[in-house]
Amino acid sequence: MSIEVRNINKRFGEFVALDNVSLNFPTGELTALLGPSGCGKTTLLRIIAGLEQLDAGQVLLDGEDASARHVRERQVGFVFQHYALFKHMSVFENIAFGLRVKPRHLRPSENAIREKVHRLLDLVQLDWLSDRYPPQLSGGQRQRIALARALAVEPRVLLLDEPFGALDAKVRKELRRWLRRLHDDLHVTSIFVTHDQEEALEVSDQIVLMNKGRVEQIGAPSAVYNHPATPFVYGFLGNVNLFHGRVHEGMLDTDGIRLAVAGDTTTLDGKAVGYVRPHEIEVARYIPGAEGIVVKLLHAHAIGPLAQLELARADNQELIEAVIPSEYFNQLNLQEGDMLVARPKQLRVFLNDAA
Repeated sequence: MSIEVRNINKRFGEFVALDNVSLNFPTGELTALLGPSGCGKTTLLRIIAGLEQLDAGQVLLDGEDASARHVRERQVGFVFQHYALFKHMSVFENIAFGLRVKPRHLRPSENAIREKVHRLLDLVQLDWLSDRYPPQLSGGQRQRIALARALAVEPRVLLLDEPFGALDAKVRKELRRWLRRLHDDLHVTSIFVTHDQEEALEVSDQIVLMNKGRVEQIGAPSAVYNHPATPFVYGFLGNVNLFHGRVHEGMLDTDGIRLAVAGDTTTLDGKAVGYVRPHEIEVARYIPGAEGIVVKLLHAHAIGPLAQLELARADNQELIEAVIPSEYFNQLNLQEGDMLVARPKQLRVFLNDAA
């Protein structure tokens, strides 16, 4: 099923939750709604599901306006962060619930229900837990049962609201890989809400990055990460270093140090901020006269394949983060207090009126 929202507006009192949001969600793809708390992503998900009423705009399912349809008529499966399983029902009965409450003329036979529940339990790899009750399960198991229950009614759309937010980091990582494999098998049009950048980048086909009720950028994970459209996107997707100064014909002057920038070669003497990620900064031992930013090594964390360096500029004491291979860090034989030269490999600038 294709999903489209057009000019969606939603207020809660004076608070603007969604401000004229229009989006397309491709059929059969997994889309992440990503952004900080309060940006409108859960409100948008609930409006698509029919759990929240919009103030203005349209929700189209397969091209038909579904804005006035009841949640039961939208054929949507919804998975909540805190599972919402019935504690007094067994795992089997929880999954069967949606099938048993269908109108009599649409309700499958008891044999068909039993067969379908066991098939779903196999799908989520928990068939051996069918007689258990939710309080007897781990968080990861409860979330998989919640997903099986949502799939039982054969939804045309699967909506997941922070599905792994209540789980610890290790279980969360395992479950998002599992969700990606499950989606590749089922190809149900799916939208999931998250504020976890790594989760969105790893799992989704498409990312919609939201901020203050508006869409900041839409695109494939690699495109959004490698080509951020706004300062907000740059800052939200991973760590970033900021260099304040003036840009002129492809060079950023930051406290007298000139750095080449990517893309902008036409601006003449504009106030700007340069953005560069820690892994896009090269470091070398300081040699008088060397080009780059002279820095002092304050701290190094070199465990695993990468070394994270905390550097202080010699000219203004602003901090710079750099990430280099641990092998190179060991070759340099660096000690805290050593003087280095830092050179951005990829510096993207945004003029101050857009920053």
